[in-house]
Amino acid sequence: MSPKIQLGQVSKAYETPQGPLLAVEDVTLAVEEGEFFALLGPSGCGKSTLLRLIARLLRPTAGEITIRRSTGATRPQTALVFQEYALFPWRSVLDNIAFGLEMRRVPRGAREQVARELVRRMGLQGFEDRYPHQLSGGMRQRVGIARALAQDPEVLLMDEPFAAVDAQTRTVLQEELLRIWEEDKKTVVYVTHSIEEAIYLGDRIALMSVRPRRVKEVFEVGLPRPRKLEMRGWPHFSALALKIWASLRDEVERGMRGGESAP
Repeated sequence: MSPKIQLGQVSKAYETPQGPLLAVEDVTLAVEEGEFFALLGPSGCGKSTLLRLIARLLRPTAGEITIRRSTGATRPQTALVFQEYALFPWRSVLDNIAFGLEMRRVPRGAREQVARELVRRMGLQGFEDRYPHQLSGGMRQRVGIARALAQDPEVLLMDEPFAAVDAQTRTVLQEELLRIWEEDKKTVVYVTHSIEEAIYLGDRIALMSVRPRRVKEVFEVGLPRPRKLEMRGWPHFSALALKIWASLRDEVERGMRGGESAP
């Protein structure tokens, strides 16, 4: 069977007053069905641009992106979870979660049933009628994830979703995300700056370079599932983190020396 997501020599350039800026360059990549795939790299290497290309929010300047649709599927191919909470402040938790279904004209009763089930799965019981300003950062991001899952996408795209929360909340949210993922094994592409997060969550990790902005190396994580927090202390985890850092450090230093940054 062909990969779920296939990128073939994909490039994206933005026009600037100084001329074209290559945000990603000649990226070829395959993500398998049900895989949790992490995109790792320093700031400005084009990770978020690549995610938006997969989501079809941007068009590639060159190359081709294919997402294999499941037989008979009518649900959306992708849903995107942003680093910013991106919730509607005038909508309650329940109505934020149901928003995508409302846009697809799903009947009220059916979309409320889906939203309430996701409230349960995401541990938001008792907060259904609250508004975003009444929630902590961690709870707002749970709502954002629930809103994406409510659409039952074939591919879940996540752009540093836990970057804005504190370390303790991030750990809890990582565990909750893994629990949810284990239930239905959706294909996930997850952007992060954190080596430890990429290893803990991912099946494979694509490391992106700064210049040129393309995939430099792909690492197999090789940890069993379900993942447990104590695995972070395993020798294999530490050895892999050091191996990835050895490759990533050159890119971080090149980025610090200056140059253009991709969006």
